[in-house]
Amino acid sequence: MNNQEKTFAKGGISVDTEHIFPIIKKWLYSEKDIFLREIVSNAADAITKLRRLSSLGVREATEESYRITVTLDAEAGTLTVEDNGIGMTEEELTKYLCNIALSGAVDFIRQYEGENEGSKNGIIGHFGLGFYSVFMVSDRVEVDTKSYTDAPAVRWLCSESGEYETFASDRTERGTAVILHIAEEEKEYLSVSKLRAMLEKYCAFMPEEIYFVDAAKEEEADKTPEPINDTHPLWQKQPSEVTEEEYKEFYRKIFADYREPLFHIHINADYPLNFKGILYFPKLANEYETIEGQVKLYYNQVYVADNIKEIIPEYLLMLKGVVDCPELPLNVSRSYLQTNTYVSKVSAHIVKKVADKLCALCANERERYAAIWRDISPFIEYACMKDKKFYDRVNGALLLTLTDGESVTLSDYLESAKETHENKVYYATDKALQAQYIAMFEAQGIKVALFDRPIDTQFATLMEQYREGVKFLRVDADVADALKGDGEISESEELKRVFGEVLGEKVTLKFDALKDESVPAILNVTEESRRMEEMMRFYNMGEGGFPTESTLILNTTSPLIEKLEQTAKEDEERAKEMASYLYKLSMLSQKKFSAEEMQGFMKDSFALLMKL
Repeated sequence: MNNQEKTFAKGGISVDTEHIFPIIKKWLYSEKDIFLREIVSNAADAITKLRRLSSLGVREATEESYRITVTLDAEAGTLTVEDNGIGMTEEELTKYLCNIALSGAVDFIRQYEGENEGSKNGIIGHFGLGFYSVFMVSDRVEVDTKSYTDAPAVRWLCSESGEYETFASDRTERGTAVILHIAEEEKEYLSVSKLRAMLEKYCAFMPEEIYFVDAAKEEEADKTPEPINDTHPLWQKQPSEVTEEEYKEFYRKIFADYREPLFHIHINADYPLNFKGILYFPKLANEYETIEGQVKLYYNQVYVADNIKEIIPEYLLMLKGVVDCPELPLNVSRSYLQTNTYVSKVSAHIVKKVADKLCALCANERERYAAIWRDISPFIEYACMKDKKFYDRVNGALLLTLTDGESVTLSDYLESAKETHENKVYYATDKALQAQYIAMFEAQGIKVALFDRPIDTQFATLMEQYREGVKFLRVDADVADALKGDGEISESEELKRVFGEVLGEKVTLKFDALKDESVPAILNVTEESRRMEEMMRFYNMGEGGFPTESTLILNTTSPLIEKLEQTAKEDEERAKEMASYLYKLSMLSQKKFSAEEMQGFMKDSFALLMKL
């Protein structure tokens, strides 16, 4: 500080309740429904604190049962949340309820747990603001409480303006009841169905039993009430304690999806991350179904939000499941995460667990893994394209689905290809359209991969970058040496002249001797040319059409080519007709004709038939 600078006054910033309460009522949380989560969480904390005091020997441990009761009295216009937890003395009530953002949970942790143990105590509330969310739906709130210390019970009444009074209470049981007098404009919160839906969403897995009571209905005398929540959710258990059917049932319950998931991943991360969860890879009805999944984020078993993108990488958002992170740095509303090192480590751990699961399935359950590969391959390929580290982890589990239905790893394919087509992977994008090419390759023992989704060819380009020397070629892009015979290649000048007039400058003519004599000609398009055309079409940079770099290969071992050569010597016009028709036949195995092209092809076919 400059010596010339002088301090005139010091102090703390004060808050005028007259001004802060309207802000709380309108803006504290993005969704009003959250008030129920906050007030029930406070009740759960009260019980957790009492349990902890018993374990520390501060109070005598008992066999009593703990519970939270949510009671709706629509006629009276009230909603009550009551617990039999630690309770409050008059001093504690005044300290914590009459001071905004002063957290009783934080004070408790400091006193009984120590600063470094706060993350492991299971206490939910830390901000000291959650209680005030009740004023978003209430015009008056009562708190009736009695401490475990047996201090006199006290009653606190506060209006929406922030004015409060405290009274002596005749409450005899330990614990706290929070009575919300629902405001006239918020009467929807006096609906049984509305409240049940809110409890199901926010409180379904809270650690203490929660009971819902509708005061308008008298409980049957012989009926034992059931808690509305599961206090020991599946993700809190060890994987060895959970059966396959339990995983499936949990999935059906959470997501109301009766299609069985393809597989699940149970995460039980200990120090230093300390988070748990179960993730599922869902089965899609078809490839056009939406791919956005749903990963529910929990904080000490309390629901926070769906699909927090900082935790689940964008390329894994098709996953469904739950993640419970009791150490997440949340903002006041618990609806968004603050970016920090812990969050990125959690995300990285989830990616690693997904990769580990894929590798384990591939290594130990290959038949099952191959059966689901068709469903998961687009997402795995996309993840590899987005994250090189993910690819490095799963590259041994990347399968190629072959045209004969078999599935092999890319490494195994390349190993088997060493003798016939080393470092080359031949693929087809349309089994029907490219059937002739596939048959030629398979006849020589060359396996053909099936890349019939747009992402497959993009993934092939990526693999060429990741695997040095490896080349992916469509079956109509290259004549493999294995397809070539030992016959002498003779280039006919007559056929060059005839096809030169038919093809013009757009297609190159080439002669080769193929082992398959039944194939008179094949049309090849270079891989580079076709990929460039696909890219331009994908980005709407051109009309597409037939690639310019194509080659018509005449098979000199074919009897039909021999016959065509003889015809060219005797009747050039007829030879041109046959050459044109043969070229169009070759085009059929390359692409689907347009309406105009099909009309011309049919016209030529009928003309040839008329000359029989």
